[in-house]
Parts: sequence; C-alpha cells; structure tokens
Amino acid sequence: MTQTVLILGGRGKIGRHSAKAFEAAGWQVRPFDRHRDDMASAAQGCDVIVNGLNPPNYHNWAEAIPSITAQVIDAGQRSGATVILPGNVYHFGDRGGTWSDHTPPRPVSRKGRIRLEMERAYAQSGVQTIVLRAGNFIDPERDGCIMSQIYLRDIGRGRITLPGPAETRQAMCYLPDWGRAAVALAGMRHELSRFEDVPFPGHTLTAVQIRSELERITGRGLTFRQFPWWMFTLAGPVWELARELAEMRYLWETDHALSGRRLEALLPDFRDTPLEEVLRSALPS
Repeated sequence: MTQTVLILGGRGKIGRHSAKAFEAAGWQVRPFDRHRDDMASAAQGCDVIVNGLNPPNYHNWAEAIPSITAQVIDAGQRSGATVILPGNVYHFGDRGGTWSDHTPPRPVSRKGRIRLEMERAYAQSGVQTIVLRAGNFIDPERDGCIMSQIYLRDIGRGRITLPGPAETRQAMCYLPDWGRAAVALAGMRHELSRFEDVPFPGHTLTAVQIRSELERITGRGLTFRQFPWWMFTLAGPVWELARELAEMRYLWETDHALSGRRLEALLPDFRDTPLEEVLRSALPS
C-alpha cells in the first residue's frame, strides 16, 4: 500500500531532502504551495506531514512560528496525519553537555522560548508528533547551511572560519541523513507515542576536527580565522538578520552534543553517512 507524505516548505533545506528520502523509500510525495494551497485540504489522505516551513533569515519569528504551528496542528487534526518536525537545540540554553530527550529546557534566548512554546503546542494538540531534533545543518547542495556559510565561507583562501572556540563541540546534522531517519520513524509511527522527542546525534565536531579532516582530504594546510561578530553587533539595530544571528552566538560558545540513545533504541540499524563523504560534499566544487 502506497503511503503519502505532505511536504511543507518543499523548496527549503528540510523539505528538499525529506522529499528525496521519502520518494526513494517508495512514498507518494505531495508538495505544498503555501501561496496557492489550503493546508488542511492538502493534508487530506496523507499519512504524514513533514513541517519544513520556516521564516527565512529568522524573520518575524514571534508571529510567524505560532501562525505556522496553528496551521499544521489544524491540518494534522483534520487529516489524522502524523507530523514530523525538525526540532533544534535552542531551548537547551547555554549549559553545555550531552543533551537528550530527558534534558530539561532552559532557554536563554527569545528564539529558544518561541521554539519551546511551539513544541509544547504540538504536545498538547493530540496530533501525533515526532520531533526529530538536530544541530547545525550540513547541506550537500551548499544552500545556506552552517558549514558552507560559516565554517567554509573562506575556504578558497585556505581558512576555516571560527564562530566560537576552536575546541568547542557542536552537534551537526547531514540533511540527507535526517531525511532517511525521518522516513524510518514515519514507517514505525504506529509503534510510537503521541509525542516523541528523538534527538538526532549526527556528527559531533569541533573546528579543530573539521580542520584536521579537511587538511587530510584536500592535502593542504588550513588556518583559522575569527567570524566577524563585531560587525553583526554593530549592524544589529538596522539589520534584522545580523541582530537575530548575534542573539544565537551563545550556542557557538556552548560545548554540546546530542545523545543518540533514543534514536539507536528506535532505529538500531541506522548509520550516518561517513564524515569524509559529508565534508567532501560541503567543499566548493
């Protein structure tokens, strides 16, 4: 029996890679045009909804995120579909460690509080929701992801850009892997609870490790260069994106990883793409 998934935000990073993964697994993939389609109508007959909608450049999160959340919950309630949500790590705050589904929320940023309220709305809605929680995205299409936009922004000059301390661990998520995990969880949704928080550990990396692996891959020495946070601080009052990025600077200074215990319990055969392949895909062609 063919299963159907509705992909919200199909042009975005989560949407594109989710669509590819579900299609490869034999699902019927239904796209969604937010300018033309009614979400609740589009969700009818769907088994799963992947919510890849996200305001670009953090624009107007305080209003946009609750609005999107209400629409998706309504679509899930009317259709009976399971919602898969790309969770993030914002609500964990600035207390480092290995974060899991049992780590208490401790948001220290406005966006962390917004995302926490969003997840609570899903949990209280009655709609089956799977939060597949990930760290910084690595997109092999190099479409505005953290790896291409920050770490490798100056790689052509032999530099790795440092957004934080060189030895601070960061949770990283290779998007094709996230898509495969989403498909696998969708396939076992009837065995899961109404609200599942599943951290996706991906690759935990420091800038030192990224440099070392890239030096091995490229055969050239690489140096570090500091990210120009001072410029974003100065531009914040008149440039929304600069202001929003500066608010999240604390995460780059917070040593953290995501626990793989829950994912491994649910998907014991799941394997991440090897790090060398991930980093090769992130290099400019």
